[in-house]
Amino acid sequence: MEDQAASRESLGVESASKFPPPRSSSSGHRIPEGEPAQRQWSGDYGLSAGDRRFAFSRQSSFRQSFHRSQSDPQTPVSSQGNHSFRPYLSRSDSSISIPPWEIDGYGVGYSKFSLKGDGEGHQKLTVLQLMLSLVGAIRSGNRPMKRLALMISLNVAYSTAELLIGVLTGRVGLVSDAFHLTFGCGLLTFSLFSMAASRRKPDEVYTYGYKRLEVLSAFTNALFLLFMSFSLAVEALHAFIQDESEHKHYLIVSAVTNLLVNLLGVWFFRAYARVNIVYRKAEDMNYHSVCLHVLSDSIRSAGLILASWFLTLGVENAEVLCLGLVSVAVFMVVLPLFKATGGILLQMAPANVSPSAFSKCWRQVTALEDVSEVSQARFWELVPGHAIGSLLIQVKRGANDGPILHYVHGLYHDLGVQDLTVQMEYT
Repeated sequence: MEDQAASRESLGVESASKFPPPRSSSSGHRIPEGEPAQRQWSGDYGLSAGDRRFAFSRQSSFRQSFHRSQSDPQTPVSSQGNHSFRPYLSRSDSSISIPPWEIDGYGVGYSKFSLKGDGEGHQKLTVLQLMLSLVGAIRSGNRPMKRLALMISLNVAYSTAELLIGVLTGRVGLVSDAFHLTFGCGLLTFSLFSMAASRRKPDEVYTYGYKRLEVLSAFTNALFLLFMSFSLAVEALHAFIQDESEHKHYLIVSAVTNLLVNLLGVWFFRAYARVNIVYRKAEDMNYHSVCLHVLSDSIRSAGLILASWFLTLGVENAEVLCLGLVSVAVFMVVLPLFKATGGILLQMAPANVSPSAFSKCWRQVTALEDVSEVSQARFWELVPGHAIGSLLIQVKRGANDGPILHYVHGLYHDLGVQDLTVQMEYT
């Protein structure tokens, strides 16, 4: 322990003159006094002793100190059975054993999640068990989940009644509108399911957890609304071609009822009733997509009501005008959400960090004395507010890589990258 402490103190003195002080406090970590010596890791991953891809990785599968402030960068620690905080890794180990920890967070640990029965065989969830688990999650969930479940129930009841009336009376328009509402209820149900499933802890299969399911749900809602905008434009074109004097006005009652139900949903998610929102977490993106879904349906119903009223007043091409305006309005409202969700699913660079900032950090790392080259710089967002990155740094043979790693981690953490993996190669 005394030799380790002396070597680390000499490391800090030696690196102070070679590297500019990082803006982060990651280089200030020290092992607490009285801590037992680091034990060897177990397990064999088939890596050579000189392979450093895991030696200084900031992967979230290592145990972190959760009592630190979130402004401090997460430093890699060893996989020990105790709960001590170790900011340095053993450089002589080439094998890593990751126990199934159960810690909340984005991929911080693994909580074993399996759909196994009491016996030895695996049991798959039936539809009834899945529904019961979803109901249980809704009952124990937050207020938005309960409000969304209530809104889905109202829409299902209304669409079922509309479908029965349309079939019994032979109204094709009512049947078509009922199928439209049923498909929309399916998407809202997927949003509700993603809210419940995203609360699960990371497991052996989904090591980053299920948070990105909410991003996928928001993208699905945005894609559906863009398709609805396109279908409204086609309907407006069809109304322009056909004789409007034969247009039927019996959908006015259906549109008014649908508008009232959707306005209730808009009131439930009124905090997200904006076009451009800064998404700080995945829940914000999912709630925003639900709000835009019911808002777009409300705009559609209001357009149909306005078109029917204008037709009764004898206004020519009223339906074409109203449906065209509704189509443009829905497209403009949904497009920012579609771009944001699509960018995350395509793993684009974090939108809240400018490319010039990444270039500046790259130049600062390249300018270090012992660094020969920096390549394979990749950065993306797992979910809004959780950025991940990886770097390949080539250093001069015989150089001390400890200060370089601390400086790089602190530099990119200040930029907003929470999880950074650095691979070192020697030239």
